[in-house]
Amino acid sequence: MSVQIGNIDLGKFPLLLAPMEDVSDPPFRYVCKQNGADMMYTEFISSEGLIRDAAKSRKKLDIFEYERPIGIQIFGSDIESMREATRIATLAGPDLMDINYGCPVKQVACRGAGASLLQDIDKMVAMTRAVVEATHLPVTVKTRLGWDDNTKNVYEVAERLQEVGIKALTIHGRTRAQMYKGEADWRLIREIKKNPNIEIPIFGNGDIDSPEKAANWRLEYGVDGMMIGRAAIGYPWIFREIKHFFETGQHREKPTIAERVDVCKTHLEKSIEWKGLRTGIFEMRRHYSNYFKGLDHFKEYRMQLVGTEDVQEIYDLLQTITEKYSVEMA
Repeated sequence: MSVQIGNIDLGKFPLLLAPMEDVSDPPFRYVCKQNGADMMYTEFISSEGLIRDAAKSRKKLDIFEYERPIGIQIFGSDIESMREATRIATLAGPDLMDINYGCPVKQVACRGAGASLLQDIDKMVAMTRAVVEATHLPVTVKTRLGWDDNTKNVYEVAERLQEVGIKALTIHGRTRAQMYKGEADWRLIREIKKNPNIEIPIFGNGDIDSPEKAANWRLEYGVDGMMIGRAAIGYPWIFREIKHFFETGQHREKPTIAERVDVCKTHLEKSIEWKGLRTGIFEMRRHYSNYFKGLDHFKEYRMQLVGTEDVQEIYDLLQTITEKYSVEMA
């Protein structure tokens, strides 16, 4: 049975790329799509920013045909602002709209948006209804187990949001109070999936960082698919490796140094293409450590990569890295 979100067919067990602020931009989405991500989301976008026509928020609406299916994720604390932001985002032509009810950071949650809405389910329901009414696209939601250990209310959230028309729900297996600490607990996600009243797809999120864990948790928790976030940063191959393991029960070979450099270079090129030379080079700096994690004595090269604004020098350094570590690891 294929997983359906509205009229979007995602295949038997889709792997989704999580919306991550300052990470899930078009250049990063490109390399994840090339390596097997079935559906992706934009970085979360402020509803107020869209209404004010803020340049940063508008830029995040950029989507490309090769990314489909793709969802635009929005967040906010005001119902009417979310309604209007939905209309604006719909005009950008995504395949679906997603609401962020999961972001735990202070700048969002302490201003009444993101995970904060877990403290006011009635408002969450009203806001969701407003978004559903404002677009012809399928609407999905990403949230957490609850605000803290004493208020794990996502079971109720799932039923009530389904009633007002959402077409899928992604649940991160932590509370807002946990932030990203400790281990994700998927047991409540399993209970929601087993709820006979729930008919929409339920996706699990949190701590999926290896093919074995993905395969084991697929069986243990019975979700319809998985959303992968931090494990894909600097390692977009996670998607193809999980799929290979699902199909064969065997590990796919890890990317070679040449592959790591090649994908890193593609990411850089897409970054420059989308953001311009200077910004593209600058914002790529946060990714180098992740692309080359685990390489001995890499710090010297990382310092050189983040210390130059000359794109040819970066390419030369990447070539040097390929040659040095290909010999060392042969």
